[in-house]
Amino acid sequence: MVVGASSAKLMRLRAGIGQAGGCGARVGKGVASAGATTRARDSAPGVGFAALTSALHSGSSGSRLGSLLRKARPASSSTALRAASSASSVDSVSERMAKLKEANTCALIPFIVAGDPDLETTALALEALSEGGADVIELGVPYSDPLADGPTIQAAATRALEEKHTTLDDVLAMLKKTSPKLKSPVVLFTYYNPILKKGIDAFCAMAKDAGAAGLLVPDLPLEETDAIRQGCEKAGLENVLLVTPTTPKERMSTIANASQGFVYLVSLAGVTGTRTSVAGNVEGLLKDLQSSTDKSVAVGFGVSSAEQAQLIKSWGAEGVIVGSALVKQLGESGSPAEGLANMKALLAELRNAL
Repeated sequence: MVVGASSAKLMRLRAGIGQAGGCGARVGKGVASAGATTRARDSAPGVGFAALTSALHSGSSGSRLGSLLRKARPASSSTALRAASSASSVDSVSERMAKLKEANTCALIPFIVAGDPDLETTALALEALSEGGADVIELGVPYSDPLADGPTIQAAATRALEEKHTTLDDVLAMLKKTSPKLKSPVVLFTYYNPILKKGIDAFCAMAKDAGAAGLLVPDLPLEETDAIRQGCEKAGLENVLLVTPTTPKERMSTIANASQGFVYLVSLAGVTGTRTSVAGNVEGLLKDLQSSTDKSVAVGFGVSSAEQAQLIKSWGAEGVIVGSALVKQLGESGSPAEGLANMKALLAELRNAL
């Protein structure tokens, strides 16, 4: 495939981030080897994404990203998106979040990794999450160099890739069979390389055809999301963007304006994973972000218990995202059946807390 100027610039940018953070993503036609997951996990996983989030989302003039900054176009309410939402029996992400906000209800947004422990169990897990009270579901596409993810999700991706040989096409085929049974809109969580390999428009069309309602790409800076958002709008998807603790207030507003569905507030400058507590500065970050947008804000990264979810809700968050704790229950139990049971039990605790 021919890589355009914007994608080529992204490749150069990523190379710089990898050198700075010690955990660079490899971008190109092929997907990097699955063994890189283990290497990334063993080499201080918090360092790589801390550097990445600072470079991608802070807009610091001292970073290589700073020279690329330009004003991003605000997200538009496309005719295609409205038509797709009204034609579907399941709400779009923004519709679901708006209804919950109007009802003063905090959204529960679980995350799982497709293919761990296997795709058959993933399909059952999606149904269980939808039936168990998930308002929106994030479905992670397993990737070999998941810079945003900590040991639990990295290990799940490794199992899906190395043990089950799960491919993007496999994930989309499973979702296409399962999505008609779901009551919750599904947001695909994937890194940019698989999208680049398929082609943006082709990938978005495939994701929509499979039943996805949204797309979240954590390793793209705001300035490189125009093409993704255009592809999403053509296909009828919503593109969720992230704000981090290092994001300046002015940039928060720009990201929130461009984000669709909801705004994802990363609670810490590090990778995903269970934590014993939620950082105290999250409440202030949440207030700052909410002061710049009317869109729903969901808090994720490091949220693993009902008590933490309840605390975040008390701070006024419109959504709580829980990933690693559920991924661990589903993928690291004694059997797929036991994993499903453990995942359901934790989901029930989280739902009751909200």
